[in-house]
Amino acid sequence: MNQNIKVAVDAVVFGYNDNELKVVLIQQKFGTSHNFWALPGGLVQENETLIDAVKRELKEETNLTVNYLEQLYTFGDDLKRDSRNRVISIAYFALIDPTGLEIKADTDAENVHWFSIKEIPNLAFDHNKIINLAFARLKSKLSYQPIGFDLLPKYFLFSELENLYCSILEKEIDRRNFRKKILSFGIIEETSKVSHQKSGRPAKLFVFNQEKYNQLNKEGFHFEIKFA
Repeated sequence: MNQNIKVAVDAVVFGYNDNELKVVLIQQKFGTSHNFWALPGGLVQENETLIDAVKRELKEETNLTVNYLEQLYTFGDDLKRDSRNRVISIAYFALIDPTGLEIKADTDAENVHWFSIKEIPNLAFDHNKIINLAFARLKSKLSYQPIGFDLLPKYFLFSELENLYCSILEKEIDRRNFRKKILSFGIIEETSKVSHQKSGRPAKLFVFNQEKYNQLNKEGFHFEIKFA
């Protein structure tokens, strides 16, 4: 059997700032989709794992290093998803706080930019489909895993956590009940640090206790956020 199938990885990197969910995209420098925006990614090398491949591509094409990285789906049913070759792509999604991070295009990327999830352009290949699936996965997981903290700075205002849930899930929440629910879990702690906002009174900053969450998780803790 003569098989000539390429294996690639693509990454949907979500960032959150200015009360808005964003995705980092690259503008391709070469190939049939030259000048099209696309997800960072590329072919897996012979001597590397899938996770190493996606981390390498992210570093090379965007200058980003991510902590939260999860395999999303395998895309390959469309035999012509890439006009150059038969390419099967293993897609990942990542969460990151983009504050203070420098994104930089390199290797086969002409440009790199953060796009609002509401303003994603027509992308190369089937990358719009990949982003849509990743966004649906993110919204679903927000209700049963505390992954939203990966999108926030280490020290955050409670209002920032509330706004994150509202903007990503596109729903209004009962802020009093939300605060009561989150605090009842015992996985975030109020610190002595204060945020000096442009308007209003100074407010205390909170921090997510990852160790406490991991310990509770081992004991059968169930994280759940429901909206009416």
